[in-house]
Amino acid sequence: MKELTRRDFVKTAAAATVLIGTSKTGWAGANDRVRVAQMGINGRGKSHLQGYAKVDNVEVAVLCDPDSRLFKPRVNEFFTKRNKPEPKVEQDIRKVLEDKNIDVISIATPNHWHSLATIWACQAGKDVYVEKPMTHNIFEGKKVVEAAKKYNRVVQHGTQLRSNPGFREGIQLLKDGAIGDVYMARCVCYKWRPDIGKGHPGTPPEGLDWNIWQGPAQEQPFMLNDKNEGIYVHYYWHWVWAYGNGDIGNQGVHQLDAARWGLGVQVPYRVASMGGMFLWDDAKEVFNVSSTSFMFKGQDGKDKMMTLEVRPWCSNDEEGGHEFGVIFFGSKGYMSFPNYSGYKIFEGQDAKMTKEKDDGNDVHHYQNFIDCVRARKPEGANAQPIDGHLSSALSHYALTGARVNRVLEIDTEKEQVKNDDEANSMLTRAYRAPFVVPESV
Repeated sequence: MKELTRRDFVKTAAAATVLIGTSKTGWAGANDRVRVAQMGINGRGKSHLQGYAKVDNVEVAVLCDPDSRLFKPRVNEFFTKRNKPEPKVEQDIRKVLEDKNIDVISIATPNHWHSLATIWACQAGKDVYVEKPMTHNIFEGKKVVEAAKKYNRVVQHGTQLRSNPGFREGIQLLKDGAIGDVYMARCVCYKWRPDIGKGHPGTPPEGLDWNIWQGPAQEQPFMLNDKNEGIYVHYYWHWVWAYGNGDIGNQGVHQLDAARWGLGVQVPYRVASMGGMFLWDDAKEVFNVSSTSFMFKGQDGKDKMMTLEVRPWCSNDEEGGHEFGVIFFGSKGYMSFPNYSGYKIFEGQDAKMTKEKDDGNDVHHYQNFIDCVRARKPEGANAQPIDGHLSSALSHYALTGARVNRVLEIDTEKEQVKNDDEANSMLTRAYRAPFVVPESV
């Protein structure tokens, strides 16, 4: 893993001085306006628009989405009603990348578009905020890291907990020995996911460019429910192998990222995972129930263990929060991170809570990103491309292990499964021209 360590990435980014293909060769000062093109304007895309609205001197100048039906309501809600200049609208990201006045591409598309859009943006001289998971598969992650280094771009992964003061303080306390020697992290992800019905092939609605929406994925029919509404568009694509990574990649990446951060580990040497569709006989494909264990070598040479459990319906409170969280176990107690912004420390056999904090919101992450864009400091981003890659990769290993139904022994340097062609074939994909993640970025 030497070529992909976080330290090496930061060192390379800091040393780079030439901006290749950038739309601006330099920044006159901290007050310069940053012009953003928002790619994907549903779901998390709306959160991006809300986030940038709270950062000084940032202008969302373009809205880009294959579904033109979204343009009018988004412009009205986020611009017209707020007396802000109306942005341009565009369905094809390739046209947006040609605009030299755009500084940032902010990506909130379905997962299968995340890496390709990031690479194209880096090549076009744009900085990037990309939602989690940064990748749809492990091959893509390596290419994003390479592109960010090569073009010296600021790339911020959408794991916002890395910018929240409360969460950052908790991780530092953990590393300083607040619960002694930390040996294990347990991640939980249990969200309310209903039956969506079976679905049937149909015609995409007028205004949706189905070709661009599918992008890198192999062409498939547009699926409708019994009301003739899109069954996957705009949300349940998460549970289709071609587009998403289930809740492991949707919500679980946040917890996996926090656990990897706290344990100080990178690539697991062993992954044992089981899963399946345990609830609902519907159109979802990606497993909705899974249990995974990861084994790592820590920085001290000792084994570190991480577990992740995903389930989709009514659940009990396990980590002191709701729906998701991370618990670290150490020689003196345990530490819970029940949300994106805080922690609770419990000590001794009686598990007495001795310290807690809750401080943070999404604005910290957008502010950190924009600050780095203005300062031309890729190394300053709190959620580096290498972290987005390594944390997203854990979800890919987990799903792959469950699909092949066997323990994966990982070559941590190559990030491939040892002696398992079937498993390795799932760590990349067959791309559909011209939406191809290139071998050489």
